[in-house]
Amino acid sequence: EFRRVLFRSKEWVVEDGTLTLHGHGGDIVTKGEYADFEFQTDWRISPGGNSGIMFHVAEDFGYPWETGPEMQVLDDAKHADGKSRLTSAGACYALYPAPLGAVKPAGEWNTANIRCVGGKVTFTLNGTTTAAFDMGSKDWKDRVAGSKFKDMKAFGTKSSGHIALQDHGDVVSYRNMKVRPIRSEEHTSE
Repeated sequence: EFRRVLFRSKEWVVEDGTLTLHGHGGDIVTKGEYADFEFQTDWRISPGGNSGIMFHVAEDFGYPWETGPEMQVLDDAKHADGKSRLTSAGACYALYPAPLGAVKPAGEWNTANIRCVGGKVTFTLNGTTTAAFDMGSKDWKDRVAGSKFKDMKAFGTKSSGHIALQDHGDVVSYRNMKVRPIRSEEHTSE
């Protein structure tokens, strides 16, 4: 069963059943921390816009992206990051590329799902798996070591943490946010 996610920030505005950022309001994080979980939300980005959903975020560093991997939220058609599959919508930002065609155009709602169980992560965007990886694998460690995150010693190392929505200065809206912690007894039935 899912339960509603509550965020701590007064800068983001709740309007018409959505959580919307207009301009710079700062990144926001869930009150709770999650190890194994499933997070689902609908998102809509403005033309040329950029944002992201991060997980296993720690608050003892300057920014959420210093610790938590990110599912990219992006207008692929008008933002420069959309030119690379590694930084396009649905990608695990700068680490695992998303396939072409999963994202809807700016202004339309997209449904994103992040599932993390025992460090095995799957990103789904509008029903298409856009990234799947194991945060304990050699492949993960090699990709991080070859990326912009290589000098961030805590990046991707936390086994639990907050879920964060990124402020990249663009108008972005989220609705229907739900998180479901996955209990250890569910691991054996998968």
